[in-house]
Amino acid sequence: MPAPGPGEMAATVAHLRAVTKRHSARFERAIPLIASENLLSPYAKELMISDLHSRYAEGLPGDRYYEGNEDVDEIERTCLALAKRLFRCSFADVRPTSGTVANLAVLKALTETGDLVGTSRLADGAHISSAGFGAFGLRGVKPVYYPWDPERMTIDVAKTREVLRAVRPKTCLFGLSLFLFPMPIEELRPTLEEIGARGWYDAAHVLGLIAGGQFQDPLHEGCTVLSASTHKTLPGPQHGILLGQTEDPELRKKLESGAFPGVTSNHHLHAMAALAVSLAEHLEFGREYARRTIENAQALAQALHERGFDVLAPNLGFTKSHTLAVRVEKEGGGAEVAGRLAASGIIANKNLLPGDRSPKHPGGVRLGTPEVTRVGMGPKEMVRIAELFDDLLHKGKDPSAVADAGAELKKRFTTLQFCFGAGEAAYRYYDLVGRDPS
Repeated sequence: MPAPGPGEMAATVAHLRAVTKRHSARFERAIPLIASENLLSPYAKELMISDLHSRYAEGLPGDRYYEGNEDVDEIERTCLALAKRLFRCSFADVRPTSGTVANLAVLKALTETGDLVGTSRLADGAHISSAGFGAFGLRGVKPVYYPWDPERMTIDVAKTREVLRAVRPKTCLFGLSLFLFPMPIEELRPTLEEIGARGWYDAAHVLGLIAGGQFQDPLHEGCTVLSASTHKTLPGPQHGILLGQTEDPELRKKLESGAFPGVTSNHHLHAMAALAVSLAEHLEFGREYARRTIENAQALAQALHERGFDVLAPNLGFTKSHTLAVRVEKEGGGAEVAGRLAASGIIANKNLLPGDRSPKHPGGVRLGTPEVTRVGMGPKEMVRIAELFDDLLHKGKDPSAVADAGAELKKRFTTLQFCFGAGEAAYRYYDLVGRDPS
């Protein structure tokens, strides 16, 4: 490789900073409807760029493999205490660095290679980590698929009982990436106990709704362990978490060992500290934020339905979470519609729906309301967003005109809500240690 020419690398860095600013400017104008994204609060963001970013702390508080961690120990103990208080549980581990890493830690703790693990199919809304090409395949476990009720967008309880009794998986995973309604854990709990299977809940999408008391409470309904990412309906950093309602010291040790040394070394101390801030903020503001997030999802679903869109589960009120699913085959299919929306300043994603066969050509789009709720939008704004969908996808309006209308709406919502420091200043989508790259 030839040596860089004079100024070449400095120019590369300047270019990267400029592209990042361009990306941020795009989102300042956009209507963000990705169900798995959210905005970090100012105080959490502050810790993300602190000196903690440069440090290591393998192990648990008070039992580290590196020196200089006295303050880190205090931060992590606080984070653990806040997690246990928020989720009313007896066990927490905040060392997984993502939701999938948390899932791998659970798989290491609860399974052996070749074990059968109950889960949902990808087309029914499961996360890719439970697929053979994801974490399940990496651990070498074999999925047992739950029968699905596409009308109710949830597990078919009666048929699933039959499957579980027939094959007797060791662990049963509940949780989805397209997560509209609570999982029927209490209904299946007697069957899990009958076959001796542990219940495991992937709460990545609905963690903030659970913490806010607006969804279900899996650790008190029959699941032994909960894994999650921490940046969706819980508006924290991109990190992971393990939670449990168990006093079994052997199981606790397995879960801790699954996290470290199993699937993490250093656990990203800056993100862990930011998570502690986010947990404290959710204890203060989370119930109202979760309630409004669901209210907005239902309002958006209803408004789209009234404008002729095929929103799933209309007989059940469309959703009880932050997410709604729209079948858009008549509008061109999930991939085409998601692309047209993005070109018009509305950021969503294509998504498999029940019955779809190809992830490259799904029939639906997935929409979520965590971020628009975070900046203060309400049901009235959800109606306006549905109008923009209608203008673009049904009335054929020019994408640039739709983008301008969306930006006009968005510019009235520039301040984060539901966090400490809210209202002090407009939220800066570009913020690099206070310096502008231009």
